[in-house]
Amino acid sequence: MDLPLVVGVDGSEPSLRAVDWAADEAALRALPLRVVYASLWERYEGGALAADLGRPPEQVLAEDIVDSAAKRARTRRPDLKVSAEVLPDEPEYALVREGRQAAALVVGTRGRSGIAELLLGSVSLTVAAHADCPVIVLRDAHDKQASHGVHGRVVVGVGEDGTESPAVHFALDEARRRGVPLDAVRAWRCPAHETTDHPLMAGEPDRMLEKRAVEALEGALRDVPEDVDVHRRTVEGHARKVLVDASHRADLLVVGAKRRHGHFGLQLGRVAHAVLHHSACPVAVVPQRV
Repeated sequence: MDLPLVVGVDGSEPSLRAVDWAADEAALRALPLRVVYASLWERYEGGALAADLGRPPEQVLAEDIVDSAAKRARTRRPDLKVSAEVLPDEPEYALVREGRQAAALVVGTRGRSGIAELLLGSVSLTVAAHADCPVIVLRDAHDKQASHGVHGRVVVGVGEDGTESPAVHFALDEARRRGVPLDAVRAWRCPAHETTDHPLMAGEPDRMLEKRAVEALEGALRDVPEDVDVHRRTVEGHARKVLVDASHRADLLVVGAKRRHGHFGLQLGRVAHAVLHHSACPVAVVPQRV
């Protein structure tokens, strides 16, 4: 049986827009959509209604939130199979656990906190750093960028090792589903200690490093399927800045995140961490075990 696409909600406008995006993505993948709500995210009001119904107030509001979100998804995509559940746990733990049986997780940022959207919420950051499946993170301005994207382009950041990665495979699949080109980007930089003032050596370090970047790009894309139009780009600069710049012309930015066994901190890396905070489009963080 196909694993579902899972979206986390909390009743906020950003999370409801994440439901719209997730519904489009699930339809694109021909997968069921699972809407989940962690009931311990906040303390709720509504005691009088709860007393009338004989249930705790947080249960009343939680069930209303997931039911409304599921109805929204069904209205947007009438043919989509949608299920909904309230999870009795903190959102970080609940969503990471859901990711063990999900094709991907979709989350918004900040939710009901009211903090500026330029900052990533702790729930989204923790889930992206620990989930076993790809995590797609959206901010307020990232809706309407699934099946009918505004730019018609997916971007993937390619690592320096030049090997095929889960992130590249994920990006290829997403580009194929959408019927859009994939921009594969490899950033490179010339460290200050490799520069030289000798006129015969001027430019040599740059050319050598750019050549390595090209080789890494070719290695990561050695088995590209013929039905995907792939544009290869090497760009000089910090990877995080290069990818954030590219996100302004993309409907989805895909980056990898290495997961090291036995490591309990945030497992994102500086590049993934930066693009999650500053990308102009939704970001898919794809885990890779090392």
